[in-house]
Amino acid sequence: MRADSDQRKAIPMTTPLEHQFAHVEGHRLAYLETGSGPAVLLLHGIPTSSLLWRDVIPTLARSHRVIAPDMLNYGKSDKPSRADVSIAAQARLMWGLLDGLGIRQADVVAHDIGGGVAQIMAVHRPERVRRLVLSNSVCFDSWPIPDFEPLQKSGAEEKFTVESFQKMLREFLPKGVHQSDGLSDEAADIMLEPWSTEEGKHALFRNLRRLNPEYTMAIADELATLDHETLIVWGRHDPFQKPKYADQLSAAIPHTELAWIEEAAHWVMEERPEEVRQAIHQFLTR
Repeated sequence: MRADSDQRKAIPMTTPLEHQFAHVEGHRLAYLETGSGPAVLLLHGIPTSSLLWRDVIPTLARSHRVIAPDMLNYGKSDKPSRADVSIAAQARLMWGLLDGLGIRQADVVAHDIGGGVAQIMAVHRPERVRRLVLSNSVCFDSWPIPDFEPLQKSGAEEKFTVESFQKMLREFLPKGVHQSDGLSDEAADIMLEPWSTEEGKHALFRNLRRLNPEYTMAIADELATLDHETLIVWGRHDPFQKPKYADQLSAAIPHTELAWIEEAAHWVMEERPEEVRQAIHQFLTR
């Protein structure tokens, strides 16, 4: 891995942090870094980026060195036309990023498909994961969600212009909140910005086509071997990763706590940022 300390790009809107860039396996990965202390890795899902954690990062940075990457083909990271962007490949790239940053062990906090990446990381290299936080995470056979299945079919991409794709995504995102005002226009703009060009549209379709439960099913039995203290944070009304999967994950991983975010759905850190950041911070610092 090679870090590009001289190449930074300002993040719009609510966070003063700037993206840094590192080279892992020939790809340029963007990441946010702030704070000092034990390392914590924050993993986003689809169709989001490191900015999903923008309201959580300042709290965690009081006690931790926070690393929040954009996974390959997401956010400001490279969007190669030919690369493996499965959650198994993303897990490997995350180890490469941490290695390059000199981080031997980290707490891993993850949402959505990032939670699948985190489970693979914990199962395959348990000694390098200190504690685990899974929020509204893909697991077992919980994914891809029905909304995405038509987009995985051959020829689906050709039906959309950039404009019609953006419109579809903007109509989809509010399905992930419980209350009508749970997702601000600013939050939607942040989520949609990486996919607002032809290159971005192609990249998101490549990500959609790699959503496959074989990866989480392959490690399902191995979750019982995890010895990590684990916090499961879940929006009670999530229509995408349904609450039954929070209970199933809690039963599968031995040392777990389950924290329900009652008035929230999938985008818990948008609807209830204070509850989410306090739950995670208290878990990681006790």
